Amino acid sequence: MYGYRKIHRDMRDTGEFCGVNKIHRLMRIAGLKAQVGYRKPRVRAGEQHVVTTNVLNREFSPLEPNHAWVTDITYVKTHEGWLYLGAVMDLFSRRIIGWSMGSRITKELALDALLMAVWRRKPVKSVIVHSDQGSQYTSHDWSEFLKANDLEGSMSRRGNCHDNAVAESFFQLLKRERIKRKIYSTREAAKMDIFNYIEMFYNPRRQHSFNNGLSPIEYERQYFNETEKCLVN
Repeated sequence: MYGYRKIHRDMRDTGEFCGVNKIHRLMRIAGLKAQVGYRKPRVRAGEQHVVTTNVLNREFSPLEPNHAWVTDITYVKTHEGWLYLGAVMDLFSRRIIGWSMGSRITKELALDALLMAVWRRKPVKSVIVHSDQGSQYTSHDWSEFLKANDLEGSMSRRGNCHDNAVAESFFQLLKRERIKRKIYSTREAAKMDIFNYIEMFYNPRRQHSFNNGLSPIEYERQYFNETEKCLVN
């Protein structure tokens, strides 16, 4: 699941000291390498309704939580058919703060993930919510939800995947580290495994290079502890 750099960091954390290049060499000799995902299904493009400008503008490193969230939808193969996963990430810590899964790629799937994010975080000021221009995000219901919850919409430019690269990066991790090209027997089995990855591993435990090797939850905890100390002093 991990590449040689994270394997090296794990070994260092358990008291085993050796060079990162040695880990790379040993993994290559043993034929160990990171997993990759699988091809995506064909999805018909929906009609555009409400398109917003790219407010985020690839500013992927906010200085505090609840400043900017990114959201997207991906797919997982099962023997019952495709399972779609909508996820919302806080860019500050790369933490998944909202998610939703279903058998159809609908605006309700996207809205349910965002609703979870709002319910969990309860932001006290406006948050940028960035997405692509999929029909789920250009719907009037999506636009109305943003307005009702003091959220500022932002969208990638048409056909430019790099404008939402961080959300795509999380999905790549999920497919490489947990799904590993397998086909789940049922959608329910896929849901349980994805829930376990997000809530039991990725958020609380997985090392993240963007967070200096800390998990998303630990990175946020460190931020809030330091902020509290500054307020006390």
